[in-house]
Amino acid sequence: MIPSCQSRLVGSPPPFAVADLSLRLASSAARRPYDGAAASMAQYHLSAQLRGHEDDVRGICICGDAGIATSSRDRTVRFWTQHPEKKHEYVLSKTLVGHSSFVGPLAWIPPSDRFPEGGLVSGGMDTLVLLWDLHKGEVVETMKGHTSQVTGLAVDNNGDIISSSMDCTVRRWRNGSVVEAQVIPQLSFGKEGHVYIHSQDMQVWALTGQPLLEMIGHTSLVYSVDAHSSGVIVSGSEDRSAKIWKDGICVQSIEHPGCIWGAKFLENGDIVTACSDGIVRIWTTDNNRFCSDEELAAFTDLISQYILSRKTVGGLKLSDLPGIEALQVPGNSDGQTLIVREGDNGVAYSWNSKELKWDKIGEVVDGPGDAAAAPGQFHDGVRYDFVFNVDIGDGEPMRKLPYNRSDDPYAVADKWLLKENLPLTYRQQVVEFILQNSGQNNFVPDPSFRDPYTGANAYVPGQSASSTVSAPKPTFKHIPKNGMLTFETAQFEGILKKLSEFNATLSSNLEQKELSLSEIELSRLAAIAKVLKETSFYHTSKLADADMTLLLKMLKSWPTQMMFPVIDFLRMFVLHPDGATLLLKAIESGNDVLAETFHKVVTPPVQPPNVLTTLKAVTNLFDKPCLHQWLRIHGMEIIDSVSSCKTTFSKNAHLAYSTLLLNYAVLSIESKDEQSQAQILSAALEIAEDDTQVADSKYRALMLNGLVKSIALDLDVKSVANTARASKDSKIAEVGADIELLTR
Repeated sequence: MIPSCQSRLVGSPPPFAVADLSLRLASSAARRPYDGAAASMAQYHLSAQLRGHEDDVRGICICGDAGIATSSRDRTVRFWTQHPEKKHEYVLSKTLVGHSSFVGPLAWIPPSDRFPEGGLVSGGMDTLVLLWDLHKGEVVETMKGHTSQVTGLAVDNNGDIISSSMDCTVRRWRNGSVVEAQVIPQLSFGKEGHVYIHSQDMQVWALTGQPLLEMIGHTSLVYSVDAHSSGVIVSGSEDRSAKIWKDGICVQSIEHPGCIWGAKFLENGDIVTACSDGIVRIWTTDNNRFCSDEELAAFTDLISQYILSRKTVGGLKLSDLPGIEALQVPGNSDGQTLIVREGDNGVAYSWNSKELKWDKIGEVVDGPGDAAAAPGQFHDGVRYDFVFNVDIGDGEPMRKLPYNRSDDPYAVADKWLLKENLPLTYRQQVVEFILQNSGQNNFVPDPSFRDPYTGANAYVPGQSASSTVSAPKPTFKHIPKNGMLTFETAQFEGILKKLSEFNATLSSNLEQKELSLSEIELSRLAAIAKVLKETSFYHTSKLADADMTLLLKMLKSWPTQMMFPVIDFLRMFVLHPDGATLLLKAIESGNDVLAETFHKVVTPPVQPPNVLTTLKAVTNLFDKPCLHQWLRIHGMEIIDSVSSCKTTFSKNAHLAYSTLLLNYAVLSIESKDEQSQAQILSAALEIAEDDTQVADSKYRALMLNGLVKSIALDLDVKSVANTARASKDSKIAEVGADIELLTR
């Protein structure tokens, strides 16, 4: 690990490693930016490849119009000049040998009387700082004094050389001798007086102390960042991508066949990257400087081969798997499993001896024991061995079923059916689906297992249940309901557009202009939205204190009629693990923005859009246990206040309200709060008895009635159940039957 005291100086390749500079992206493909300015940016294409280094290229130095200098793990510095005829290409001009270990930072000295062709300064792992005369190709000064790797270099206006090191010092050199040393913090100074702080993410601050920008997107350590005068930023990372940023948004991601140690802009806007495969590459947006189609095809093939060589499935190298032609050979026995390569994936098949064909099981992923070889599959930010797509028919959207090999498939099936509001009669069908598609055909259930609803052992085909088990209890299709329901989808483009419109209105009003957001704050909102959209990366993506502060500012100061898109943004913000934690942190510090916002929303005159988004936002709070205490404390107040607003409800608001009540019922049962249960059930009965309610609202309210059996009996819900059973909607009729069965 790089110590916290290391630094970067202007003009030197950064030695730091940043864990997250970045918006979490699902792939390295170019991404569509959120604003018009970024959208108009041309995409970068490969222009040239500079071959000559024999190991990782570690550093880049743009030497004015003279050329490009690069450093490498091969202990050399190489100087490249433009091809005399093909101006977009470069040729190797000089190879400078003098370091005894890998070379890192470089700095350029423009031509002068002393150095007619210019000079170079290099720093290495050998703790030396060397000054080179390019004309002679020789070392003219050797500076000794650092006790650890040299990490940064710069040349002062008076010709002094300044170096930083992992020994936590900055040294100023004059005529080969040190003239000044001081201990340094982990800071670097950039253009326009900006300070770069290198920590677990990358932040840009003004000298006034104001945070200017935080960019989130890389999936591994960031080693290099550079900015162009146009405002575009490039970053290079261990995740093998060079990302192009505009206004804090990643507008393009360029994949490489290895770690990117350095990334620099040429004056014309072209980008130079230093890769661990030993090749320096130049990227351009000018089609006159694009490489040939043949060279581009070769590079694309190189990327594909690199990915293929590193990918594993089920602990096996993908490149070692047979192709689909292997399916032409019959299997040896029924149930025999064969994994073949289909494109960039490994797919498992099972031999069906009855029909003499291979049945497709599904895509193979690495399990827990192979975690180092592959990232696995993620669902809601959690890693699983499998995430199955389940088609339940009837025009319903595809459902996700996560599963680990170490799980009990019966318990997983029960939990999933309850979460998806599906009848438990599908249980065995789901279990068989899991076992078949996870390759666990020889699964033996735990003999101590008891069905929580029937009391019986797990069903095993061809095997009768234990004779000592009592008669099974009635099986319910829809109750009891475990777990919370949330509103997880959002039209972020629409939310951001509305926020931008409202912000423009505030900016144009002299009395309200101070409430508006700056361009940087608007850009940050878009960056947060990108993070929230990438739910598969919730396990690694980060949200910052500044993000919560930005939302607090809007919730507290914006006019009530403009609050609904802000509340909708908060609804999605709390579903991120960091978002919930940051919100709780604000509440515990005495800044209860949730309570304040709720009171604004329910205070007459009520704005229906505010009510709808608030109902959904509060409902989503149930997804995070850390916020359950707040929900318990304010539960009765929330239900009473929302009930008084029901005359303004739209159909969507009614559905959100019934979902909120259902979640509160589950929470009250967990905490054994019978007083709350009575209030919740009373509110739910009003919905269940209202013939004007949409089916989904009534369904959720009826499920709630089945949750609190003892209180439901006291309030005589049998008549409600009888009415529900006669419904033409199958789900309502089934849950009505469940309640009838429950109350016998």
